[in-house]
Amino acid sequence: MTFKVEDPDYVLSPYTGMTRKHWLAAGRYLLEGVFGNIPGIEDPVVMPRKETKVTYPHLDAPKERQEIERKAEIFEGLTRSFFIASVMIRNEPDIEVCGIRLRDYYKKHILRACTKGDAVYVGSYEEMQESNGCEDPYRCYQQTVESCALVIGLHACREQIWAEYTKEEKDTVAALISSFGHANTVPQNWRFFNMLDLAFLHQEGYEIDREIMVDHAQAVLSYTVGDGWYRDGQSFDYYSCWAFNLYAPIWNKWYGYANEPYLAQRFEENSNQLMQTYPDFFDRDGYTNMWGRSCIYRHAATSPLCANFFLHDPAADPGSARRVASGSLLQFLTRDDFLYQGVPTLGFYGQFTPLVQGYSCAESPLWLGKAFLCLELPKEHPFWTAVENNGTWEKLGEEDVKETVLPGPALCFTNHGANGETILRSGKVFKAAQDIHGLWNYGKLNYNTKYPWESTPTAAAKAAATICESQQYLLFENGAEEPLRGNMTFWCGERDGVLYRRQFFNGNLETEQHWFQAINLADFPVARGILRVDKLRLIKRPVRMTLGSYGFPDNPGADGRATEVIRKEQILPDGTRAQAVILIGHDHKGMQRQMAMTCYRGWEEMNVIHSSGTNPDSEHSLVISASMQSRKQYGGAQPYLLISQIVTAEFPVKDAAGCAFSEEELFPIREIVYEDTYRVGAYGTVTVCLKNGEERKINYEGIEAAF
Repeated sequence: MTFKVEDPDYVLSPYTGMTRKHWLAAGRYLLEGVFGNIPGIEDPVVMPRKETKVTYPHLDAPKERQEIERKAEIFEGLTRSFFIASVMIRNEPDIEVCGIRLRDYYKKHILRACTKGDAVYVGSYEEMQESNGCEDPYRCYQQTVESCALVIGLHACREQIWAEYTKEEKDTVAALISSFGHANTVPQNWRFFNMLDLAFLHQEGYEIDREIMVDHAQAVLSYTVGDGWYRDGQSFDYYSCWAFNLYAPIWNKWYGYANEPYLAQRFEENSNQLMQTYPDFFDRDGYTNMWGRSCIYRHAATSPLCANFFLHDPAADPGSARRVASGSLLQFLTRDDFLYQGVPTLGFYGQFTPLVQGYSCAESPLWLGKAFLCLELPKEHPFWTAVENNGTWEKLGEEDVKETVLPGPALCFTNHGANGETILRSGKVFKAAQDIHGLWNYGKLNYNTKYPWESTPTAAAKAAATICESQQYLLFENGAEEPLRGNMTFWCGERDGVLYRRQFFNGNLETEQHWFQAINLADFPVARGILRVDKLRLIKRPVRMTLGSYGFPDNPGADGRATEVIRKEQILPDGTRAQAVILIGHDHKGMQRQMAMTCYRGWEEMNVIHSSGTNPDSEHSLVISASMQSRKQYGGAQPYLLISQIVTAEFPVKDAAGCAFSEEELFPIREIVYEDTYRVGAYGTVTVCLKNGEERKINYEGIEAAF
């Protein structure tokens, strides 16, 4: 059964109807699913597991490894469910779920997890190292992550659990926290796990190593890139938000303001910088984009919005923050495929294995409980009392597009008034050519809040002639069946309304020959999508290239009709042939969706590929695939430019009547003006003249200066 907003308050929350009482109801809804799988108060939080090949505990691992993973899973289930349970206990101290009094359950199991010799003892860092043979003195363990979740929960319901422990019991729990807090960590967002462990201990009167604390904090600040974002390892993704910009405000409140005011001020400045643009990362409905790793955490992406209010001088708009947080919550909790036996699936909506990483277990999605930390804010706080507002979306007209460009993290996102979608384009991607999962997570040309990324279509996997990837270029050299993938993307910045990036196929920083095949990317937003004017820069020909649309859910409508496919064509005055493929179908709620892909110069053929099990939004899906061939090594009218666009629309079925796109939306280009004498975009400026009177001048010269 999906979550329903009972007795919505559309005066205080005109967009979602969600108030504080509804968030409490949502917390209970999730905990009822969890505790419905726990036989009794003595049993740990170990949930039903639908996927067994990718996630841990790994069934084919050595016995010793399985034991380590069993302990990690027990701790992960306990502490991540505690994200939600702790704030529920804080607000309703005697709350019972499925016949179990939560404060009794967590008080018992937290102590058991920290007590050596208990059946659910999770082990100290030193013991984990010893059992692992100390083969790697710098090795880290999942328990470090979960110890941080534990202290956040203990702080949230301090009076109900921590304060009720005896001195001896507190010392037992503190010893385990100290073990991981003072131990080795990973040089990225993990540093905050140690910092919060130590900050909690300091608050409770335990001795900590302050030099270790400062070392972590100064290192974290060195990861900043501007606009409130942090580099997490080599990548940028939501970890900058649901880790760095959640933990930093908590650390400030617990430790930083009182003990390290300079560092605390810098963390506050970063959080407030993020608030200037982060609400626009979500779409008109508050939807979270499926992008980066660990997307099984879903609406945890909204957690920095509430965390900003833990600061002394927060910059977030409370009405906008609650609107986004509630919208994202409803994005998932109202889906009938969101839960598996009461527990959030290992997927984005339903179970979706292509999304899942090996460091996750069945309990990992409960990280989304971070969003519920807003329930630490008292009921009289502006986060709960301000009237919802939709920020940017209230100012956008039907044809308006707002574009946000963040050079530091190399992110560009556009809010589209015509369809309410937010489209993300990223520009610092470095993945191994064989890391297809990494390329799905990071290497798509566009990420759309209403069209989560599709993995390799099944039909394409079976037939080399139809291999494509949604929103990715694939390059086939000299008749090869296996493609080269654009695994390295470089940010070249925005100029005159056009975003420039470079992408290398099978790029390798250490091998010269793997810098041969590349493409210059130039794209800009139109009312309902993105228009691309990309330039090939190939050394090796002949080649064949494909480009896929977004994955399109192939759900039957109420009348049982499948997705309709329409083809249209138009010839520009200079003879350029434009072809469009339109898909008309339905989403899971019965709303009609339409998507159109239009191809201009450079592309030769367009096909529609049917797939199963590759779309997180639907069991069956479609991908429009464009293809071209460059047949000569040098000379002749080489197809340098590849011009295409994707536009989308969504509306109630009763308002739909055939193709929703106007001719101008389907075929927006009036004329393409070339500066070069070949009229193929080989050099100089290419001017794209749109039918609405706008012009975009595309010139790739100089973008090589950006890395």
